[in-house]
Amino acid sequence: MADYYRTLGVPRGATEKEIRSAFRKLARKHHPDVNDNDPVSEEKFKDINEAYTVLSDEDSRAKYDRYGDDWKRADQFGRGGRAGGMGGGGFSHFDFGGMRGGSGGNSSIFDQFFGGMSGPETRPQAPAEHKVTVSLEEAFTGSSRRLQIQNGRRLEVKIPPGVDNGSRVHVSANSTHGGAFYLIISVKDHAKFRRHGKDLYVEVEAPLDDAILGGEMTVPTLTGRLVLTIPKGTQNGRRFRLAGQGMPALNNSANNPKIDVDHRGDLFATLKVNLPTEFTEEELELFQKLREKRADSEGKPEE
Repeated sequence: MADYYRTLGVPRGATEKEIRSAFRKLARKHHPDVNDNDPVSEEKFKDINEAYTVLSDEDSRAKYDRYGDDWKRADQFGRGGRAGGMGGGGFSHFDFGGMRGGSGGNSSIFDQFFGGMSGPETRPQAPAEHKVTVSLEEAFTGSSRRLQIQNGRRLEVKIPPGVDNGSRVHVSANSTHGGAFYLIISVKDHAKFRRHGKDLYVEVEAPLDDAILGGEMTVPTLTGRLVLTIPKGTQNGRRFRLAGQGMPALNNSANNPKIDVDHRGDLFATLKVNLPTEFTEEELELFQKLREKRADSEGKPEE
């Protein structure tokens, strides 16, 4: 099993701030969206998330520091230590499946620690998961949902800005709803905007004369509308970048809903020139004159 401190590149005595800073740096570097879904980076990203999940929580970090790879069984170790009379020495890095001893050589080290208890080993139950669907607008601003959890209670949970399809939002355990669980986010398709990571894409129509002569077009965003200047002779399909008009960054989409709203993606507006389908006689004559003039201009020899 990986060393979580080594995975994040921090010393064992690192502060919470140092751990969070290291995670953000590595998450940005190895996020699948910036690595063209490279499987190596994706696996590295999962390892980083797993390490931060443990080390960012005070209780789980304390257990990991004491028991290492077996930190999830810390509570069992505590009970076993008292039952077996082993005091406060603690144990770490035991292979429960491979160590044998005791009478007849048949009891496992697990049985010895727990005073000869028989039966299968009890493993901690994995956190529950709840699927939640949000609109693109809710993913942009953040939202909330009321869920009915396993004990029958209804709980309001917060969904932070920046979530994307597949984001896992960790809801910590407390006395109100019991154990921790995850929200698995799904974002609905939008009628206007297409999303890729933090960036948004939209198509905007403009009349032919504006594309030729220059003009202005109105671009929709998730916070309103912006006016964009079109240069003369703009080609159909040209893409304009509106910096900072995309989605907010969710730095810790897998574990903890702490976000960095100061860093947003961009909005890319693609111009679609709207050609008229009907023309007056006067308009056709003007286009004919334009054609002839351009043909004459292109046919003249250079001076």
